[in-house]
Amino acid sequence: MEEQNRPVPRNFFEDWKDREALAESMIPLIGKLYRKKNISTYMYGNSMVNKSVTDLMQDHRFIRQVESNEISEFDTYPMLEAISKLPLGPAHIDVGKLVVKFQNTDKDCSLESFIESELDEIIGSENKPLPQPQDVVLYGFGRIGRLIARLLVDKAGGGDVLRLRAIVIRKGISDDDLDKRAALLRTDSVHGPFKGTIRVLHDKNILVVNGNPIKIIYANSPSEIDYTEFDIKNAIIVDNTGVWRDTKGLSEHLRPGASKVMLTAPAGDDIPNIVFGINENDIKPHCKIISAASCTTNAIVPVLKCLLDEFGIKNGHVETVHAYTNDQNLIDNYHKGGRRGRSAALNMVLTSTGAAKAVSKVIPELKGKLTGNAIRVPTPNVSMAILSLQLERDTTREELNEFMRKKALHSNLQQQIGFTASTEAVSTDFVGSRQACVIDAHATIVEANSCILYCWYDNEFGYSCQVVRCLEKFAGVVWPMYPKNSFLNS
Repeated sequence: MEEQNRPVPRNFFEDWKDREALAESMIPLIGKLYRKKNISTYMYGNSMVNKSVTDLMQDHRFIRQVESNEISEFDTYPMLEAISKLPLGPAHIDVGKLVVKFQNTDKDCSLESFIESELDEIIGSENKPLPQPQDVVLYGFGRIGRLIARLLVDKAGGGDVLRLRAIVIRKGISDDDLDKRAALLRTDSVHGPFKGTIRVLHDKNILVVNGNPIKIIYANSPSEIDYTEFDIKNAIIVDNTGVWRDTKGLSEHLRPGASKVMLTAPAGDDIPNIVFGINENDIKPHCKIISAASCTTNAIVPVLKCLLDEFGIKNGHVETVHAYTNDQNLIDNYHKGGRRGRSAALNMVLTSTGAAKAVSKVIPELKGKLTGNAIRVPTPNVSMAILSLQLERDTTREELNEFMRKKALHSNLQQQIGFTASTEAVSTDFVGSRQACVIDAHATIVEANSCILYCWYDNEFGYSCQVVRCLEKFAGVVWPMYPKNSFLNS
């Protein structure tokens, strides 16, 4: 790719204000495309929808840093404006990559002609990503359930793809149970306040979230529910409880009005464990039950697959430094698991993980080649997977980092693998990351065919993003993606 060199501005403040004004002007264009035409716009795989002015400017800055180009708001605003004037059908469009492609094309080609040529297939198109909206029900409303709810509401668009229709929970002992559930969705100590409005309809047991009416169904087990009583049809049930992990148990969710089940935890027997970006094609039309695997499995599998294909892997060890979870005790108390009874807020707790073993369910070539362990640490969110591997061939730190950088920006895994070259990165910097993991390039160690990679991951939000990507695939959602080689996904 050619580098686009802009002169250093004479007045940085004026330059900032000019770019700030352009970013501000982008917001209504991005919003109109999303809500009126169901077009999601991206900046090198990062969504531009519902972003603030400074968020958009930071996205531009990030691309300038990792791609060593000078893409700026002066380039993307005219591109967005041209796109917004066309009668386009639903699609995902990476504006940043279109800008770079245009900058490297024939200089005699006008921006309007370029856009019309690139998006020709969806000009005048009325094809929808789904023939009919897909009803979704969340069974359980804990950490992952609430984040999935936020994502589904955020991605509602024109309302004709995935629709969160209901949430199933057990009745709390408090009389103001509904208000407490709404409060937990509205505020989050880790991920911050919900960006929108929540209205509680007590007489109907409904939460209206950004205009989406969501029925709260109280039940102690799946067998108590007939979803058709709530006008819910053909729903996908997303089980966030982890209580049932085999076909027999999860089949209990297949009640009237429910047609499929997805588990947000590793599954047993022959249920497909899906890591989106790697084996989502294992979701066949006949599948009734799937698993989105675990947060750690989602974090390490994309990286391991890249390394396996490029360098080969003889063997290795995965050490997970994991934030504490609700399964642990705040203070020392009885716990059926070893060590987990000790205070999560005060201790590093050595424990086991099934992630290394689970890898072989997604990448059979690595069966028996990996070991794993985990250390729970006193932080509420964001974990790290340390991959210590023996490769099939020698490499260098520079080659390995550049290989992973390209995978993060220019491959079909750009939503699964992130990349940072910062020398100051710490765990809280990755709260809210939408990637399954982010490679810390500065920490990479390579000696001949031995390498150690450090992979940050938001074990709550990043994993929830992977769950929603699986959910779309499970529902049969198909998005046209542009430019054709942008490798976008949701």
